[in-house]
Amino acid sequence: MTTQKTKGKAVQDFSKYIRWFWILFSVGVLSAILVFLLASWGALGDMPDHTQLENPKTNLATEIISSDGKTLGKFYFNDNRTPVGYGELSPHLIDALIATEDARFHDHAGIDARGTVRAFVFLGSKGGASTISQQLARQLFIGEGSKNTIERLFQKIKEWVIATRLERQYTKEEIIAQYFNKYDFLNNADGIRSAARIYFGKEPNTLELKESAMLVGMFKNAALYDPRRNPVGVKNRRNVVLAQMQKYGYINEHVKDSLQETELDLNYTPESHREGIATYFREYLRDFMKKWTRDEANRKPDGTKYNINSDGLKVYTTIDSRMQQYAENAVQQHMPRLQAEFFHQNTPKRNPTAPFLELRQGEIDTLMRGSIKKSERWRHMKYDLKIDDEKIKASFYKPVKMSVFTWKDGKPSEIDTIMKPIDSMRYYKSFLRTGMMSMDPLTGHVKAWVGGMNYRHFQYDMVKQGRRQIGSTFKPFVYATAIDQLHLSPCDEFSDTPYCIEKYKHGNPEEWCPKNATEEYGGKRTLKNALANSVNTVTARLIDKVGPQTVVDLAKKLGIESNILPVPAIALGAADLSVYEMVGAYATFANKGVYTKPVMVTSIEDKNGTILYQFKPETRDVLSEETAYVTVKLMEGVTQSGSGARLRTKGADAYRKDYKEIVTGYPYEFTNPIAGKTGTTQNQSDGWFMGMVPNLVTGVWVGGEERSIHFKSITYGQGAAMALPIWGLYMKSCYADETLDISKEEFEEPLNLSINVDCSKVKDKSIFDDDDSGGDGISDDLDFN
Repeated sequence: MTTQKTKGKAVQDFSKYIRWFWILFSVGVLSAILVFLLASWGALGDMPDHTQLENPKTNLATEIISSDGKTLGKFYFNDNRTPVGYGELSPHLIDALIATEDARFHDHAGIDARGTVRAFVFLGSKGGASTISQQLARQLFIGEGSKNTIERLFQKIKEWVIATRLERQYTKEEIIAQYFNKYDFLNNADGIRSAARIYFGKEPNTLELKESAMLVGMFKNAALYDPRRNPVGVKNRRNVVLAQMQKYGYINEHVKDSLQETELDLNYTPESHREGIATYFREYLRDFMKKWTRDEANRKPDGTKYNINSDGLKVYTTIDSRMQQYAENAVQQHMPRLQAEFFHQNTPKRNPTAPFLELRQGEIDTLMRGSIKKSERWRHMKYDLKIDDEKIKASFYKPVKMSVFTWKDGKPSEIDTIMKPIDSMRYYKSFLRTGMMSMDPLTGHVKAWVGGMNYRHFQYDMVKQGRRQIGSTFKPFVYATAIDQLHLSPCDEFSDTPYCIEKYKHGNPEEWCPKNATEEYGGKRTLKNALANSVNTVTARLIDKVGPQTVVDLAKKLGIESNILPVPAIALGAADLSVYEMVGAYATFANKGVYTKPVMVTSIEDKNGTILYQFKPETRDVLSEETAYVTVKLMEGVTQSGSGARLRTKGADAYRKDYKEIVTGYPYEFTNPIAGKTGTTQNQSDGWFMGMVPNLVTGVWVGGEERSIHFKSITYGQGAAMALPIWGLYMKSCYADETLDISKEEFEEPLNLSINVDCSKVKDKSIFDDDDSGGDGISDDLDFN
């Protein structure tokens, strides 16, 4: 009986413990549920609603896309992020992520119960419990963990709740893609796409196994595992990822061992506003986009303005990344050689006022004072820092540390030095500048845009911002006007004798008598020969017959927006125009007399792919097809027997290298039809070359920042030596790339051509007598070539 009582009592006591266990367990479960409910209701802090979960706020860079589908650059403030879809990720990235961060990713709904229990039991010593979904929740909505234990617990609870919501909102694939897109890999590598491009020069879907392992390894702590600062630590971390992949069967032991022995093999390609391809074009585009966003017609659905730095727009441009690279390569191949010769001619011994020529010291001082007030340093100190003018001026004469531009081994480079800002300004003025634009004349699509040699140090764009005297490249406008008005043929002959046009100065009659560059006269020349050799006397006769205003009217119809005075001197190129204007105008001749406004942007999309803008071509008939064709045939003579004939030869000018060695010039040997015109302004201050084939028109300008910076002689100071080589190098690269399909054909002849262009079938034909004169003007003598 006692035993039974004892046993009964024992049983009774055990039942009480069981009951209390279940009570406590139930209270614990209910408390946990209550805590999770409170967290989901926002009692533990703000929680994202359904809309925020569906569209988490992430700053996205605006992407600039070339016509051949390449990313030229991006606009962003802090986040250089361009999202990619799951299908755009390398399988190696996905395998490495799951093996390293969440091996049971496909088996849980946001919280890994098994991993959580393990973390609690072993206090995290055998690994944490955060799933990929939890880590994404932390990145999107929670941020860095608090140091306070209670707050950290609340954050963890919120993280669990958001992770489960994310799992209900998105597929596993979408969660992985978001995780890769959100992470900051440092060095402006926001998101996997930027990281792949910056660290390896690749797109995410082309990353190799060891590259993927390195990037996934950075998830542990990007600040610690920065491949630029800590390559040894990053390699060790990468090898841990490879070991995890082998552990979970994604790779075998042999692959793991062989890859662990390799180096990181970075191909570091920084992405910034001042580096990369098409930098000058991208800055033009930034201004274009700012104007577009200010237009009230271009607003978001909620009525607010688009932000080009954070709204993830896609801007599709006409620039061809291949042709842009060829253009930049041509500039970097030619300009160091030309610059070496310029330095050779402007040593202190040869030219005490270098880099200026024909200026007195007082004139140089005045010029430099003006440059000070135009400088970015002056603007920043005066308007941003509100510093007194005298203190600003004094700062230009105090040595400071700086990095200055130089050419090194034919490539842009920098020198760290200590220099007075005023001396650095004079140093930079010693460098010749350049501008180049290439365009399809039929569509107006601009294919290449090089506004200078190096945007980091020379930010003034010489394609559209800069306007310089154009010299003889203006002459085709005069010839085209004469052909249109007088129905002239390239074979018609004119006397090459001194010719004067009457002008009036202060009400008194005077004469304008332009000279030929060679100062040689006599005999007769066909129009084709006169244009090929830039004969000024013949051009003067033509503008006298058609009138300066008629030529100006044509130039305006050809897209010239800059002011041009209707005086005879414009015949020789007295006007200041931009490369952009000149290419658009010349393209009209190649496009059978139809002007097509240059196009740089074809469409703009928002981050969801909705089209926000689509360009509409702007065209107008300017010349008859016959007049345009005859003008083109005239310009073909320039490259057949005139100043552009070196394009047909095996070598061009020789340039000094390192100021001592004479090196071989450029072999072009073009055999296809090319229409073009060189231009050289007074004192060799500006060199131009405009070149055309049926489906591509390209203009090049080279010169100093100031007109007093130039070569002393015509040998190197002419357009054929300064600008033409860039055109030749660029076109050789374009022709070598057969995917571009740049034409080598003849320009298409009009069906009913009434003007003869074959001078071999024509006998001598004088059009005007030598004593023809007249007209008016207000220009000094010019000697442009």
